[in-house]
Amino acid sequence: MRLITLALAALLLLIQYPLWLGKGGWLRVKDLEQQVDDAHAKNDELKRRNGKLDSEVRDLKDGTGAVEERARYELSMIKQNEIYVQILHKGQIPGDGATPAPPAADEPAKPARR
Repeated sequence: MRLITLALAALLLLIQYPLWLGKGGWLRVKDLEQQVDDAHAKNDELKRRNGKLDSEVRDLKDGTGAVEERARYELSMIKQNEIYVQILHKGQIPGDGATPAPPAADEPAKPARR
């Protein structure tokens, strides 16, 4: 009787192995579900990014507002008969918004001519 009980317990453990650790086991299924959820999240993020890029492309193709805005901010272009005013903070070089001026030597700095 004891031998039959041990044999049945061993068979039960052998049957459980594929259920837990086999190719279609619960642990593998859980891992695949996590991968699917991660892929869905990434796809949603990429869809939002593509939507933004699509609207920007349509705006660049159809309207002139986006082109003008890019020309103003990225290329510092101005319209005809407009006046461009640049405000410099103390120690900045004209034409460069981030580089501080080198320390002055013995003579005072001369204003830039345009």
